[in-house]
Order: sequence, then structure tokens, then C-alpha cells
Amino acid sequence: MAVSLVTGGSGFIGLHLVNLLLEKGHNVHTTVRSFKDIAKCQPLLDLQSKYPGKLSIFEANLMKDGSFTQAMQGCTVIYHVASPFLVPQQIKDGVKDCVEPALQGTRNVLESVNHCDSVHRVVLTSSIAAMYGDCIKVASQKNSTLTESSWNGTSSATNNPYHYSKVIAEREAWKMQQAQNRWDLVVINPGLVLGPSLSPESSSGSLFMVESMYRGDNKMGCPELYFPIVDVRDVAEAHVRAGANPAAKGRYIVAGAQAIGLLEMAYLVRPIHRNPKVLPRRNLPKLLVYAIGPFIGVSMKRIAGNIGVRFNVDNSRSVRELGMSYRVADEVIKDHYEAWLKNKEGR
Repeated sequence: MAVSLVTGGSGFIGLHLVNLLLEKGHNVHTTVRSFKDIAKCQPLLDLQSKYPGKLSIFEANLMKDGSFTQAMQGCTVIYHVASPFLVPQQIKDGVKDCVEPALQGTRNVLESVNHCDSVHRVVLTSSIAAMYGDCIKVASQKNSTLTESSWNGTSSATNNPYHYSKVIAEREAWKMQQAQNRWDLVVINPGLVLGPSLSPESSSGSLFMVESMYRGDNKMGCPELYFPIVDVRDVAEAHVRAGANPAAKGRYIVAGAQAIGLLEMAYLVRPIHRNPKVLPRRNLPKLLVYAIGPFIGVSMKRIAGNIGVRFNVDNSRSVRELGMSYRVADEVIKDHYEAWLKNKEGR
């Protein structure tokens, strides 16, 4: 059977993707940043034991030229997942923390693809962040709906650097694909990825934000922010289908059809939360969010463009062409909480 490479196999999405490919009988190569981080590597080592001879693990660094070449040998499909996902509170330097790893990592991986004759398809994990910078831009579009034709033209290295990193990385991927004719490119643009983590060591920004709410950090109220959410298991499934379907092409929004608010997420998890009193029961007044913004690295402009703005998502291409059927928000949020609680109590 053909071999697939998953970059960033110890990450939130990457680990689910490796697991799903192995479940489906694939031979898999995957990369980690360092073998020295035993805790992050352990879930992959467990999969190696569970599927003898099916999973090979390599060390590779997004910022090191050629470091993915060895892992790529003999592979036909490359799933480039490795890229940082950080929320504003986690970002100290937008260029170093987000932009450089995303852009340089994409270049490094695709340069190796250009020198690996066995590869015929690359599936890139991008984000809906590459499609819009502020919710208000989506709300101004037809039917307040995000589509695959949308591109984020407002974010920069200093204004919303995570979103900007996804834009420039995806644009670079399309540029490099169009410069040759041996391998094709399919891009997965997930919404806010939630659901159960397969590793207690995951540091995804999506988990950071929602899990802070589980802990009670938003007890007094939460900002009225809306996100199209998607279960990590559905994201992994979309990747596998995009890699296997010869007719798949272009970009695919992978998310539920409507953005939901943080307060709605709190109400969905409340019936099963161990201590529901710590969950928020109201949205913070907009003026208060303006006052807090500078302390968590969020500008006034970004607050004005996102607070209280709900929008829709057109996921019909992924449903029609990839055969996707998305888990409902209630299931996503509850499964996420239960897995988080289990990991927390197991530490």
C-alpha cells in the first residue's frame, strides 16, 4: 500500500489524522519537532505499538531547510499539518511565533515535495483564518456567508498575526504548486477545531481558549465572539477524503454551517460540567472588552470588527465533493470537555 506523510503528527489535528490513516490500513510516516520531548511523542509511540510496521516517526523542524526530505521518501500523499495555532494571549512576537514558522515551514515542505518524485498530491491544512480577518467583513458579504472564494485581506504581521500567517502560507503553497505540474494541491480550511484530544500535551490555541472557560477564567462573563466550529475527528476525515479522492481540488471550508458564540458553548457544556458555577452566564459589555483588550494583545479595531458579529458558513463543497457530514455543536463541545477532564485528572 502507498505511504502517506503527516507533518506535525504529535499535534492536535496531526495525531487524529495519523490515527485515522492507520485505522484505515495506510502506511504512515510522520514528523515531530524533537524526539527529546517524550511526552509529546508518547501517543505516536503507542500507535507504533498498536500498528506494528505501519508507522515511522521522523524528526523535522519547520525552520530547518531540507529537514522533511527523509520523512517524505516513498510517500505519495503529503498532509502538511504542522503549523502553530496561537490565540492573542499566547503570542509574544507575531512574526517569530506565527508568521515565520507557517511560511518557512510551508516552503520547506513543498521544496522537498518538488524533489520527491513519488509525491502526486499535497493536502495542506490552512484555516478559515486565511479567508477573513474580522467577522464584520464576512457579515458584509452576500447572506453574511463565508465561502471558499474569500481571502483575508486585512490582517498583517502586527494586526492579527495568526490569521496573517495562514494567508501568506496558503498563498505561498498555491504559488509553488502552480510553478510545476507533477503534484496537485488540495487545501482544507477548518473552522475553530474542538473535540477530544488524543494527547494531554496538546497546546493548540483552540483548546487554550475553550479550556480556559472550562476552568472558570470567564466566570464573570465572556466576550461576545462567534466561531464556526468543527470536530477534530471531522477535520481528520476531511483530510483523508481529500487525499484519496482524485477529483478533489481547490479549497474546502470544513466547519459547521453557522458560527456559535462562546456563551452558547458554555450553555452546551453546563449540564455535564463538574462545577457549572464557574461557567459564564452573560456576555461582557462591549465597553469592558475594549478596556481589557490591550492587556491581552487585542486592538480596539479588532474588537470593533468581531464583538457581537455572527455569520454563516457555506460548507456545501465539502459536503458535496468530500461527502462530509458534520457532528453537531452539542456533541463537539461535550466530547471536548469530557476528554479535557479525563486528561486533566490523569495528570
